[in-house]
Amino acid sequence: MTASLFEQMPPRPLADALRPERVADVIGQQHLLGPDAPLGMMIRTKRLSSFVLWGPPGVGKTTISRLIAAEAGYEFMQLSAVSTGIADLRKTLAAAKELRAAAGRPTVAFIDELHRFSRPVQDALLPAVEDGTIVLIGATTENPSFSLVAALLSRAKVFTLNRLTPEELATVIARAEAYQGRSLDLDAEAHQALIAMADGDARYLLGLCETLFLVDHDGPLDVANLSAIVQKRAPLYDRGQEEHYNLLSCFHKSLRGSDADAALYWAARMVRGGEDAAVIFRRLCCAASEDVGMADPQALVQVMTAWQAFERVGMPEGRLFLAQAINYVATAPKSNASYLAFDRASALARDTGSLPPPKHILNAPTKLMKDLGYHAGYRYDHDYPDAYAAQDFFPADAGGPHAFYEPNERGFEREVRKRLDFWQRRKAER
Repeated sequence: MTASLFEQMPPRPLADALRPERVADVIGQQHLLGPDAPLGMMIRTKRLSSFVLWGPPGVGKTTISRLIAAEAGYEFMQLSAVSTGIADLRKTLAAAKELRAAAGRPTVAFIDELHRFSRPVQDALLPAVEDGTIVLIGATTENPSFSLVAALLSRAKVFTLNRLTPEELATVIARAEAYQGRSLDLDAEAHQALIAMADGDARYLLGLCETLFLVDHDGPLDVANLSAIVQKRAPLYDRGQEEHYNLLSCFHKSLRGSDADAALYWAARMVRGGEDAAVIFRRLCCAASEDVGMADPQALVQVMTAWQAFERVGMPEGRLFLAQAINYVATAPKSNASYLAFDRASALARDTGSLPPPKHILNAPTKLMKDLGYHAGYRYDHDYPDAYAAQDFFPADAGGPHAFYEPNERGFEREVRKRLDFWQRRKAER
């Protein structure tokens, strides 16, 4: 049975009712708010400079901004980049200038979702920040390096807020229970499951608590009953933004580090977040060549075969092909010798420019070309023992000999190393 919403719900949403009234009451972010931390020092000295708070949802960006302005003695204006255009922004800046002239107090302009401002609108902020009309406090969930103009970043420090820890989220639950005057009545496992559902977001957690306070039940809820009442938060994953690249980086580095379990985990995170499997397979192809290479040439074949099978079969069975390809690449012997070899060859090509090739390896389809010495002296390798004529193929002025490709002693490259050593000895005997 669910009690009447209007009888049970508090006058304000729980997340708003429990919003801290002092910086000291903020849960978490002590790396920024502690007495000797950057924001703590600003409050203590009552001298604010422009800054941007970067962090996931529900970690206190808006609350911290408002409290800092109040405790430092600044006027406070709040805007949302979602609904504010350049005309509205200019009106706000003009009001801040008048307020400063009348009251003699600086104004904090807090802009939520700052990354949603276009570049021209961000540029419009610069003069007001520069001349002290406003102290800008921005809040963003996206990496400021990619979403904010460089001129604005040079005038504002960036502070990173963290997801709340399980211990901090437990404190949030305790405050909600104290405010309501009763317990959520969960067993130990359900209590931990509720914290896990929030995924570090205090606001989302309070929304879950609010739902649970409205539900009548007999005895403590277990995990199954909890799951039937509330749903786990969808994973934070934006395929077009930084999280996309972060998880791909974690995935690739796990493959390179031969940790199949970690690679499977990061791939599963991406799949659960809705990532296109083709993106993961493309990264597998890169790792199979860049990090496995000639140590196991089958790695690239295995990935391409698994990719083709995935495209033909699709999900959910396709996850088996993806997992097999991940395990193959992660557990294969590693070599970046081919990758490094091309870098070395590219450096020589850049430094030597357009050196003419040696004439003996040029074809001579015309009489004139034959008269000019094209193809003269070329030795057909199959006419020699071991199909190796030991001739030179670099331009005469390229400063050879060169050994770009240096295979290691892992996997198949051990055999390749033997071949190269054999050919090198034959060339020295020539």
